[in-house]
Amino acid sequence: MGKYFTKISRRAVLAGSAALLAAPMVLGGRGGAAKSNSVTICGFGGSFDASIKQEVYDPFANETGVAVNITPYPGLDKIRAMQLTGNVDIDIYLGGGLDTATGSKKGFWEKLDPALFDVQDMVIPPKDDYVSYDMYVQGVAWNPAKYGPGKHPSTFAEFFDVKKFPGRRLLRKNPGAALEAALLADGVAPKDVYPLDLNRAFRVLDRIKSNIVWAQTNPQLISFLQTGEADFGSCYAGRVKLTADPGGGVPLAFSFEQNLINDDCLAIIKGAPNKENASKLIAYILRPEVQARFENLVVCKPVSKKAATMLSPEVNKWLPNPNSPNNLIIDGAYWADNYDAVNPIFQEWLLT
Repeated sequence: MGKYFTKISRRAVLAGSAALLAAPMVLGGRGGAAKSNSVTICGFGGSFDASIKQEVYDPFANETGVAVNITPYPGLDKIRAMQLTGNVDIDIYLGGGLDTATGSKKGFWEKLDPALFDVQDMVIPPKDDYVSYDMYVQGVAWNPAKYGPGKHPSTFAEFFDVKKFPGRRLLRKNPGAALEAALLADGVAPKDVYPLDLNRAFRVLDRIKSNIVWAQTNPQLISFLQTGEADFGSCYAGRVKLTADPGGGVPLAFSFEQNLINDDCLAIIKGAPNKENASKLIAYILRPEVQARFENLVVCKPVSKKAATMLSPEVNKWLPNPNSPNNLIIDGAYWADNYDAVNPIFQEWLLT
């Protein structure tokens, strides 16, 4: 029995007990507050926040008179803390499928009204308490001015090969995607990645640990490559594409030879002070024409089938191919069941 397997077994019990203790304590917060003309949603920072404000939030405010406030991404621990203290000051959680599914399992989100959505138009049907709005692709990125053809990794196996491609590797400081990339690098077929072989994944990460630069935020995945703090990064295609735009800084390149595919989701936080406005904004975001405007700018695949037909040919070149045998679709359900057990192990590994 490997050391990581031993740890996860013990921690899983503790995490499960904590969840059971915390669940009855979730409070209503300020859900009964007077109606307001605003709504607060978390963001990812950088170009993402600027793009969604321009194409979604400002037009929504002009149409409804409801102002949209963007607050930094809180993480699930902060959501739990806000609900335990009854001091919820964020209305909409905007996050990846991994975190949102985990929050759903913990009971952090309000039930959604099915009437908000045209389910027949959605590639991914809404869940009871959260909804996917787009899919994004993650893969290897680099500065082509420094690393020309044959001088950079293009797959995760090459990304983890520091002998063939020397240099610093850039990863998000989060177990999700990092562990999957490690297993793909070690030859595990995408169809066999789940459930994660933690012992194997950490052994692969050990091989490049001294070469890793850790990004705390999504914007750092771009800025660290542009400034040379890292040589090769596991980055998001949409953000890489924006580096070629005016004001985008140093243009970066991206590989579609092997990718991780995930979805972005929306949920209304239990105890949200502006629940009615939150419902309005989520319904607005899911409109086909709104999705098309936004995804044409950030280069992600909309969940709306109609919106997908409105995307520009240039954007379509940057969209994920979920049918490629080299690509892996991140399993949010796996992380919902295992995040509390795996994350402490990952954080402890970072310190060793």
